[in-house]
Amino acid sequence: MSALAKRVVLAARPMGEPKLSDFRVEDYAIPTAGEGQVLLRTIWLSLDPYMRGRMSEGPSYAQPVPVGGVMEGGTVCEVVASHNPNFAKGDFVLSHSGWQSYALADGKGLRKIDPALGPISTAVGVLGMPGMTAYTGLLDIGQPKEGETVVVAAASGAVGSAVGQIAKIKGARAVGIAGGKDKCDYVKNELGFDDCVDHRDPDLAAKLMAACPKGIDVYFENVGGAVFEAVFPLLNAFARMPVCGLIAQYNDTAPTTPKWASALMRNVLTKRLTIRGFIVSDFAARHGDFLRDMSGWLREGQIKHREFVTEGLDGAPAAFIGLLKGANFGKQLVQVGPDNSFDG
Repeated sequence: MSALAKRVVLAARPMGEPKLSDFRVEDYAIPTAGEGQVLLRTIWLSLDPYMRGRMSEGPSYAQPVPVGGVMEGGTVCEVVASHNPNFAKGDFVLSHSGWQSYALADGKGLRKIDPALGPISTAVGVLGMPGMTAYTGLLDIGQPKEGETVVVAAASGAVGSAVGQIAKIKGARAVGIAGGKDKCDYVKNELGFDDCVDHRDPDLAAKLMAACPKGIDVYFENVGGAVFEAVFPLLNAFARMPVCGLIAQYNDTAPTTPKWASALMRNVLTKRLTIRGFIVSDFAARHGDFLRDMSGWLREGQIKHREFVTEGLDGAPAAFIGLLKGANFGKQLVQVGPDNSFDG
């Protein structure tokens, strides 16, 4: 074991799009586990759009990362030393230890990972927070009915890809919106969506209308911006819109009033729309249902997923900046250390 570990800290709060200079890579001594503690070695780090909000000081549902603090993030770790009776050396756990190669934990908030359910990297992907976001947002808020049309943006990503596939399992028609021909082809041909529209197409609104001839009953919102402008006129009466993210607006430096804002409330009334923002932790009680259903669908081949892996913690800042621009193709992960889960 090396005497030094590595971490990525927030060096400065970004103005607009994050820059590499907003992050700093530091070395630090590997800590020693004390009474009741475990020492975690990070294997997989999840990069997710919500992290952009943690870099800003504005009011939100969670505290921002302090300048100089370790960047926040979900991780899959191996217990390499334990003085906690609930965890043994060699256990694989889901943690929230952030962008660092080693961390101490007291056991609270750790969840053991069963490698039999799937590769342990899926604990921060399709069998983790992104998968559960898709599952609960769609089923608990969107409530798709057989034959209805479900539309989801960022359809090739970790959340969007699961949303469309679950919609198909439930008998709905799934239409994705993604960036570029390759992603759209993947969404249709590999994931089995009924259609997919390129958000870069100058005729996005017309193409989306053609893909949704009966309008839109459920729109899973995780992008905002121009994509929402194309979706908004197509929402049917009693349409439902779970809102889990607005990635197109995360780097805005000043509030703006979109041209459709005045029409939004009128349509909420006349079309009886349901628009509900949510955070996946709102549905913590559903975790058992999610894990049972999603792991089953994964084993049966009804759910497919793709991982986009960056090697090494040094590459995490650039990978995160790329994520916000749609450079990833699938669930964005950083492999921080060796994955020994296959050894047994």
